Amino acid sequence: MTEPPYLRTTREAYDTVAAEYAEHFRGELDRKPQDKAILGAFAELVRANGPVLDVGCGPGDALAHLRTRGVKVFGVDLSPGMVDVARWANPGVRIDVGSMTALDRPDGALGGLVAWYSIIHIPPEELPAVFAEFHRVLVPRGHLLLAFQVGDEPLHFDEAFGHAVDLDFRRLRPDRVADVLADAGFDVLARTVREPVGAETAEQAFVVARRSS
Repeated sequence: MTEPPYLRTTREAYDTVAAEYAEHFRGELDRKPQDKAILGAFAELVRANGPVLDVGCGPGDALAHLRTRGVKVFGVDLSPGMVDVARWANPGVRIDVGSMTALDRPDGALGGLVAWYSIIHIPPEELPAVFAEFHRVLVPRGHLLLAFQVGDEPLHFDEAFGHAVDLDFRRLRPDRVADVLADAGFDVLARTVREPVGAETAEQAFVVARRSS
């Protein structure tokens, strides 16, 4: 099967900036107590329900925080460069190269799944298939946490951290995401939106859902 161009360009962009990205965002969660609280609440939901996968884990910051809360979590990222950074920051944790569009996990293998600012690189028309894949790998009544920027217009970057890239970000509306999740077989449990912090230019959304069956 031919790889969609957006996966190739996203991978190449993050491979190019992996080291600078990780350094720039190091300690980001410590400056965002609301985000840490949401991850902590998610940890309470999934801690006893089997392994959790951080999809699009980047440098592994959310993964690391969940581990401090007693969650058995491992990661996957599209970018080999990001995987190298995440493995260095999280020694002994399984972190693989892979795509959220085709997860290398059996049906019903996971107690929880996190997509922490990673669905922002998926074209909106592809979200139903991605959420169907999340549904496939979760156990019945397994939990899902999504984080993303709120908005309607996509952003394109041709430069990041001094490097040439070809990278698209999609801002999303929580109600629209909730509708797509419902169509994929999820019950939406919570929708939270907070104001921008620091250099952020948009509201930030967090959606917690549960596989309905």
